Amino acid sequence: MTGDHLLARLMAQAEGRGADLVTLRALAEEASQAGASRALGLLGLDDPRARRDMDELRELLSAWRDAKRSARQAVVAWVTRLLCAALLIGLAVRLRLTDLVTG
Repeated sequence: MTGDHLLARLMAQAEGRGADLVTLRALAEEASQAGASRALGLLGLDDPRARRDMDELRELLSAWRDAKRSARQAVVAWVTRLLCAALLIGLAVRLRLTDLVTG
């Protein structure tokens, strides 16, 4: 059972015992806000600079992904060039064009 279903069931049970649904919803909202604040505090993200820090981390992660993509493309380009060079050398040997190079 997920947390949403459990919360809905508990709220229905409390309402059946005479609690006001609006009060229960407000209580659940305040409890979730308190839990979220506590979780952010445990992660060290409860200060005013946290938003800026998260934005900087996102930018850093984006730059890392761009660098990985560029490096991967460069490696693929070099491997392709090496394979083409090996193919040309192989063709030259096969067609006995090496005599032109040696003299």
